[in-house]
Amino acid sequence: MSTAVVSGTVLSVNVGLPKNVEWNGKTVYTGVWKQSVDGPVMVRRLNLDGDGQGDLAGHGGEQRAVMVYQIDSYRHWEEHFGRDDFVHGQFGENLTIDGLPDDQVCIGDRYQIGGAELEVTQPRVTCYRVGLRMGEPELPALLVSHHRPGFYCRVITEGEITAGDSIVKTSTGPHALSVADVDALLYLPDRDLAQLRQAVDIAALSPGWQGSFHDLLKEAVTPKPAWEGFRRLQVTSVVPETPNVFSIQLAAADGSELPAALAGQYLTFRLPDAGQPIPVRSYSLSTSPGYRISVKHEPHGLGSGYMTTKLHPGDVLDVAAPRGEFLLDDADTPVVLLSAGIGVTPVLAMLHALSTAASEREIWWISTARTPEEHPLAAEAHELLSRLPHARECIFYSARDGRLTKDKLAELGLPSDASAYICGPESFMADMQEALAAVGVSQIHTELFGALSSMNPGVVAQTARPPHLPAGTPGTGPLVTFARSGIATTMPDGSLLELAEACDVPTRWSCRTGVCHNCITPLLSGEVSYSPTPLEPPPDDQVLICCSRPTTDLVLDM
Repeated sequence: MSTAVVSGTVLSVNVGLPKNVEWNGKTVYTGVWKQSVDGPVMVRRLNLDGDGQGDLAGHGGEQRAVMVYQIDSYRHWEEHFGRDDFVHGQFGENLTIDGLPDDQVCIGDRYQIGGAELEVTQPRVTCYRVGLRMGEPELPALLVSHHRPGFYCRVITEGEITAGDSIVKTSTGPHALSVADVDALLYLPDRDLAQLRQAVDIAALSPGWQGSFHDLLKEAVTPKPAWEGFRRLQVTSVVPETPNVFSIQLAAADGSELPAALAGQYLTFRLPDAGQPIPVRSYSLSTSPGYRISVKHEPHGLGSGYMTTKLHPGDVLDVAAPRGEFLLDDADTPVVLLSAGIGVTPVLAMLHALSTAASEREIWWISTARTPEEHPLAAEAHELLSRLPHARECIFYSARDGRLTKDKLAELGLPSDASAYICGPESFMADMQEALAAVGVSQIHTELFGALSSMNPGVVAQTARPPHLPAGTPGTGPLVTFARSGIATTMPDGSLLELAEACDVPTRWSCRTGVCHNCITPLLSGEVSYSPTPLEPPPDDQVLICCSRPTTDLVLDM
């Protein structure tokens, strides 16, 4: 819809290049410090001349080329914090403006400013760096709760902008979803599913926010864990598959029927008889339906050693409910199941599910191991594939054929519209993702054994250390177990995030104030308290590590 309305005025154009800033014992590379400049500034597709961002994963780029903040919000925060020292650019914005409040500007709106035309793409992301710049660490959460985030724009037409330029609205975005509405949809509770569906229909909304809203729509129909904490399951059989891989079949210790698990999910085990502190380990289900895991004995593996050499039928284990997001879709497009070694287990469960459903999908089974003798569950997979009318089996043995490479994968002629599921060592998955992308496959899903990689935006990378117990005197609080990292320690002062960082357990966070979804991790057992109280408390089976402390012994899936 076309309009031509003067909506506001540019008060200041602000730019700044990223620099290193010391913060909480870390070095943060950030461009949040902006300074007002005189005269016209050229606004280009990716940036303003003289401007830059330290973390291009969360800021900058085509969808976030220009950050806008309103003088009315300056006055609001001056009153809130009792301050009078704000200068233009204080909130990391490129354009300080009069007008265009967040509850009136809509995603997809376009504005002519000087010689440039801009399109609104998303609210400001909740980022700890604006709190760092302001000296107000709680500000990221307050920007959301006070509905004053500001917004990003992409550049439709490059041109010069100068302080004093009028802001003229040239068109209105679809569905009339304001910046404040969209911000609340992501970060605040009681979200409206109808609005979520409208949001993903707005082409101008940046891909990152589109993805988050698609995830929220998916969460709305995703079943919660089938039981809380740990439940006692009984070993019904232990079957050797290769000299060092054993399949363990499980059933409810009380004889009841276990709830259905989804192909691709994993189980987490607490193993008090394996050592102290009690090790906690996770293993993918290797069949569907049913509760069977297949474990590779590692020479120095405390958990795998116990599971493969000490268990017998009739033994009872403490097991958390099936979890995981590495799940087979229900589309009718081709599917690629790609694995290395013991990484076969979750994709074998998917193959079982496809076989049970007598799937008509085109299925590519690509499996690699060192030798045939070290290829776990190969005969079982072959038998399942023989039942499927459109299945292809491709086996690679590195001792005979060399490593599976991008060129070898390209020779297979995989369909570009396939959904690919990859499991194996981290380096293998990275190589295969690159290889699949090179042949045009874009729907790629991976499952990583062990700890996830860190996601700490803007923090200057340091040499990664393996997870370890924290230095110094142990804490006196509850026992905290990081299941993926194999670390258990008593809680000292501080937050769970601070404990994880002290142990070099890979962490994921963006705001550190209990507002963003990146700080959430699955909670396998235990309870926590929050300070400050998060804007949207997570479900009982999840925890915000950035602002929580355990009140009981705790097991986290990280």
